[in-house]
Amino acid sequence: MASTTIETVVPAPRADVYKMFAERDSLNGYLPVKFTLKQPGSPDAAGVGARYHVGIAGVGVTEETTELVPDERIEYKIVAGAPVRSHVGTITFADAPGGTLVTYRMDSDPKVPVPAKLTELFLKSLISPFLSAAKKAAAK
Repeated sequence: MASTTIETVVPAPRADVYKMFAERDSLNGYLPVKFTLKQPGSPDAAGVGARYHVGIAGVGVTEETTELVPDERIEYKIVAGAPVRSHVGTITFADAPGGTLVTYRMDSDPKVPVPAKLTELFLKSLISPFLSAAKKAAAK
Protein backbone atom coordinates (compact mmCIF):
# COMPACT_ATOMS: atom_id res chain seq x y z
CA MET A 1 0.00 0.00 0.00
CA ALA A 2 1.30 3.44 -0.93
CA SER A 3 0.13 6.74 0.52
CA THR A 4 0.61 10.34 -0.44
CA THR A 5 -0.59 13.49 1.29
CA ILE A 6 -0.42 17.04 -0.06
CA GLU A 7 -1.54 20.18 1.75
CA THR A 8 -2.26 23.63 0.39
CA VAL A 9 -4.22 26.72 1.31
CA VAL A 10 -7.06 27.64 -1.03
CA PRO A 11 -7.92 31.36 -0.77
CA ALA A 12 -11.64 30.95 -0.08
CA PRO A 13 -13.94 30.25 2.88
CA ARG A 14 -14.06 26.66 4.08
CA ALA A 15 -17.71 26.09 3.09
CA ASP A 16 -16.97 27.20 -0.49
CA VAL A 17 -13.87 25.01 -0.78
CA TYR A 18 -15.66 22.01 0.69
CA LYS A 19 -18.45 22.44 -1.88
CA MET A 20 -15.89 22.51 -4.75
CA PHE A 21 -14.66 19.07 -3.75
CA ALA A 22 -17.96 17.55 -2.57
CA GLU A 23 -19.69 18.36 -5.85
CA ARG A 24 -17.05 16.43 -7.78
CA ASP A 25 -18.02 17.84 -11.19
CA SER A 26 -17.82 21.49 -10.07
CA LEU A 27 -14.12 21.74 -11.00
CA ASN A 28 -14.51 20.29 -14.53
CA GLY A 29 -13.63 23.61 -16.16
CA TYR A 30 -10.26 23.64 -14.41
CA LEU A 31 -9.17 20.00 -14.79
CA PRO A 32 -7.66 17.92 -17.60
CA VAL A 33 -10.24 15.19 -16.84
CA LYS A 34 -14.01 15.35 -16.52
CA PHE A 35 -16.24 14.14 -13.69
CA THR A 36 -19.61 12.79 -14.87
CA LEU A 37 -22.27 11.82 -12.33
CA LYS A 38 -23.37 8.25 -13.12
CA GLN A 39 -25.39 7.44 -10.00
CA PRO A 40 -26.83 10.01 -7.60
CA GLY A 41 -26.06 9.77 -3.92
CA SER A 42 -28.19 10.52 -0.88
CA PRO A 43 -29.69 12.77 0.39
CA ASP A 44 -28.75 14.78 -2.74
CA ALA A 45 -27.08 13.95 -6.05
CA ALA A 46 -23.56 14.61 -4.71
CA GLY A 47 -24.26 12.79 -1.43
CA VAL A 48 -22.91 9.53 -0.03
CA GLY A 49 -23.18 6.78 -2.63
CA ALA A 50 -22.74 9.14 -5.59
CA ARG A 51 -20.74 7.52 -8.36
CA TYR A 52 -18.75 9.56 -10.83
CA HIS A 53 -16.91 8.51 -13.96
CA VAL A 54 -13.57 10.33 -13.95
CA GLY A 55 -11.73 10.46 -17.24
CA ILE A 56 -11.63 11.55 -20.84
CA ALA A 57 -13.77 10.28 -23.73
CA GLY A 58 -15.22 7.39 -21.71
CA VAL A 59 -11.84 6.11 -20.53
CA GLY A 60 -11.21 6.37 -16.80
CA VAL A 61 -12.26 5.19 -13.37
CA THR A 62 -15.44 5.18 -11.30
CA GLU A 63 -15.34 6.83 -7.88
CA GLU A 64 -17.93 6.41 -5.14
CA THR A 65 -18.40 8.96 -2.38
CA THR A 66 -18.27 7.06 0.93
CA GLU A 67 -18.26 9.82 3.55
CA LEU A 68 -19.24 13.48 3.73
CA VAL A 69 -18.84 15.58 6.87
CA PRO A 70 -19.94 19.07 5.81
CA ASP A 71 -17.08 21.59 5.71
CA GLU A 72 -14.70 19.06 7.32
CA ARG A 73 -14.09 15.81 5.42
CA ILE A 74 -14.78 13.92 2.19
CA GLU A 75 -13.85 10.32 1.50
CA TYR A 76 -14.24 8.33 -1.70
CA LYS A 77 -13.04 5.06 -3.17
CA ILE A 78 -12.40 3.79 -6.68
CA VAL A 79 -14.88 1.04 -7.48
CA ALA A 80 -14.07 0.33 -11.15
CA GLY A 81 -11.60 1.00 -13.92
CA ALA A 82 -8.27 0.95 -12.09
CA PRO A 83 -5.83 -1.91 -11.53
CA VAL A 84 -6.00 -1.59 -7.73
CA ARG A 85 -7.14 -3.80 -4.87
CA SER A 86 -8.19 -0.64 -3.09
CA HIS A 87 -7.87 3.09 -3.54
CA VAL A 88 -9.23 5.61 -1.04
CA GLY A 89 -9.05 9.39 -1.22
CA THR A 90 -9.56 11.52 1.88
CA ILE A 91 -9.86 15.30 1.75
CA THR A 92 -10.01 17.37 4.93
CA PHE A 93 -10.66 21.08 5.38
CA ALA A 94 -9.61 23.48 8.15
CA ASP A 95 -9.58 27.24 8.59
CA ALA A 96 -6.19 28.78 7.84
CA PRO A 97 -4.76 32.27 7.47
CA GLY A 98 -5.73 33.41 3.99
CA GLY A 99 -8.37 30.75 3.37
CA THR A 100 -8.84 27.03 3.85
CA LEU A 101 -6.18 24.41 4.50
CA VAL A 102 -6.94 21.45 2.24
CA THR A 103 -5.23 18.16 3.10
CA TYR A 104 -5.64 15.61 0.30
CA ARG A 105 -4.51 12.05 0.96
CA MET A 106 -4.62 9.02 -1.32
CA ASP A 107 -4.01 5.44 -0.21
CA SER A 108 -3.65 2.93 -3.02
CA ASP A 109 -2.90 -0.78 -3.20
CA PRO A 110 -2.06 -1.75 -6.81
CA LYS A 111 -2.94 -5.24 -8.09
CA VAL A 112 0.46 -5.51 -9.75
CA PRO A 113 3.77 -5.16 -7.93
CA VAL A 114 4.88 -1.54 -8.23
CA PRO A 115 7.53 0.09 -6.05
CA ALA A 116 5.86 2.22 -3.37
CA LYS A 117 7.89 5.30 -4.32
CA LEU A 118 6.69 5.06 -7.92
CA THR A 119 3.08 4.71 -6.78
CA GLU A 120 3.50 7.69 -4.44
CA LEU A 121 4.80 9.84 -7.32
CA PHE A 122 1.82 8.78 -9.43
CA LEU A 123 -0.59 9.65 -6.61
CA LYS A 124 1.02 13.10 -6.26
CA SER A 125 0.46 13.64 -9.97
CA LEU A 126 -3.24 12.86 -9.43
CA ILE A 127 -3.70 15.13 -6.39
CA SER A 128 -1.84 18.21 -7.62
CA PRO A 129 -4.24 19.10 -10.47
CA PHE A 130 -7.21 19.06 -8.08
CA LEU A 131 -5.53 21.44 -5.66
CA SER A 132 -4.51 23.73 -8.54
CA ALA A 133 -8.06 23.62 -9.93
CA ALA A 134 -9.52 24.63 -6.56
CA LYS A 135 -7.13 27.59 -6.34
CA LYS A 136 -8.07 28.70 -9.87
CA ALA A 137 -11.79 28.34 -9.13
CA ALA A 138 -11.40 30.32 -5.89
CA ALA A 139 -9.64 33.14 -7.76
CA LYS A 140 -12.65 33.71 -10.04
